[in-house]
Amino acid sequence: MTPFGTRLHEAVAARGPLCAGIDPHAALLREWGLDDDVAGLERFAMTAAEGLAPHVSVVKPQSAFYERFGSRGIAVLERLIAACRDAGALVLLDVKRGDIGSTSQAYADAYLDPASPLASDAITASPYLGFGSLDPMIDTARKHGAGVFVLALTSNKEGPEVQHATTASGTTVAGTVLDHLRRLNADASPLGSFGAVIGATIGETGEDLAFNGPVLAPGYGAQGGTVADLKRIFGASAGAVLPSSSRELLRHGPDAGALRDAALRTNDELAGLAG
Repeated sequence: MTPFGTRLHEAVAARGPLCAGIDPHAALLREWGLDDDVAGLERFAMTAAEGLAPHVSVVKPQSAFYERFGSRGIAVLERLIAACRDAGALVLLDVKRGDIGSTSQAYADAYLDPASPLASDAITASPYLGFGSLDPMIDTARKHGAGVFVLALTSNKEGPEVQHATTASGTTVAGTVLDHLRRLNADASPLGSFGAVIGATIGETGEDLAFNGPVLAPGYGAQGGTVADLKRIFGASAGAVLPSSSRELLRHGPDAGALRDAALRTNDELAGLAG
């Protein structure tokens, strides 16, 4: 299978860099006039898929908002993933899993093996049991042409106590994560398949953010991130950034056409990101 990095590079060239979050918060369901139940969840998810998936390069469902409804919510997530992929979007499933050994492999099989009903093009992962704990996910992604986005420099206020901490070698934890990604992507062209999660609102950083892989940048739009921020933070690497927006887009629902128009406008705003 064509590597995820190659498929992502082609998708962004065709549809723009916007990553559209499909996160059915209870408050958003109410704003859409829907009940906070499985029927409301399904209506929300499939309307968002209709409005967004044919027009953006990447969609990013946050698994927790589906898991909270149990098995019926997971069934909605399965249908959402299939619908978005059928519409030509790559699916980045936001699960932030991180474990060791056979459990890490089980997560990889659940989300990255095409035989699974939850199979996605890429997932988010947590490296804080040691980057090597992600080896089963990395190996499975390579086998199936999928991708893994690893937490590196998140914009939540609690993140720095771990990510800015210094390791025994003198580098920061975030810098160590980026070094691992740099090695994984070293020989990839046009883009590696192993990415980092770096917030669009982190401000200044002394880290080297060039690692030949994609960046998921949450916080664009409603959370305050701008094109100027992305250019300042990522510099020459800005062309590999996927600015992620959820609330800014989803507030335009429940009309699928309004969701589409919001996504197209946002991609127009991002057109000069690589320039």
